Amino acid sequence: MPPLSIMIKPASSLCNLRCRYCFYHDVSNIRSVASFGVMSKRTAGSLIKKALDFAAGESVAFAFQGGEPTLAGLDFYRFFTEKVKEENTLGSKIYFSIQTNGTTITDEWAKFFAENGFLVGLSLDGDFEGNKFRVDLGGQNTFYKILSAADKLGRFGAEFNILTVLTGNCADRIDEIYSFFKSRGFKYIQFIPCLRPFGDNSESELYMTNEQYAKFLIHAFNRYVKDYVRGQYTSVRYFDNLVHLYLGNPTEQCGMCGHCTHQFVAEGNGNIYPCDFYCTDEWLLGNINDAPTFESLAKCGRATEFLKESLAVPDKCQKCRYYPLCRAGGCKRTRADRDYCEAYRKFFSSCLPLFRVFINEKKQRP
Repeated sequence: MPPLSIMIKPASSLCNLRCRYCFYHDVSNIRSVASFGVMSKRTAGSLIKKALDFAAGESVAFAFQGGEPTLAGLDFYRFFTEKVKEENTLGSKIYFSIQTNGTTITDEWAKFFAENGFLVGLSLDGDFEGNKFRVDLGGQNTFYKILSAADKLGRFGAEFNILTVLTGNCADRIDEIYSFFKSRGFKYIQFIPCLRPFGDNSESELYMTNEQYAKFLIHAFNRYVKDYVRGQYTSVRYFDNLVHLYLGNPTEQCGMCGHCTHQFVAEGNGNIYPCDFYCTDEWLLGNINDAPTFESLAKCGRATEFLKESLAVPDKCQKCRYYPLCRAGGCKRTRADRDYCEAYRKFFSSCLPLFRVFINEKKQRP
């Protein structure tokens, strides 16, 4: 049994912000039920027990996301971590992580994360201008609240990464945003392309064009390589994984291998889905409370269909010299949103020689 990864929506799609691009708001609104509310202890207990049984002693990663997952309350997480210890009779290595908008983080939360080894993904889209789409219920930029959360996490020694939604605005201003992150000492960054809702072909400053994405990739990768050469390495998750592919090593980021893998999502009521981007009625695998085992969900026909659907490689990609790195554009949800082939071609034609500086890092992280 390979290591198991489960993303948990403990507060479903509930959120205290109104970010202009929230993909999960769009996903949940096309379901018959938009929000399943806060996860009960019964459902959490069922999920934990069946996940650990399925893992059979291999590692298990529990990743909490939303909506805003802290709305489930700190007591929920205290219960969850204690229940994992109680049920982990086979000695699985446990990893906890959480993605939060940061606006609810107090000293108590920060201390809990540090003491329980949570890796925190803190959502921040750059400097004040870059963060302008992350707004509260009154439409106000949450930039300073997020920086306050970063300070709290740092003060208590909680490990955290920065998660940035890559909008067209962000791509245009990548040099300023990269410099801002460096000035704050943020060393672990993930850029996530902003997605349009299913079936939406609109254009705005939220959504990158091929030209904007190419600019981001070229400018950011050049900064990434310069920092590495100067001994000031900053982890950019996408580039880290491209380097792994270039060196012939396996990747860790979902979608980077060119097809889907099992990335189970547990909604607030125990519904299980195969992917965070596809928590829809169409792709519901079942409910953890009703399923006899986690294996029955993981190996059901719909789960298999979801994986097979991602395996096809377009003819143009099979013939492309950049396919070993591009992998047909990675995540199928991003490919469904926009064809970024032109951006990838410009990026690799410009930057491929720079990958040679990582040759000595073969079989290890850059």
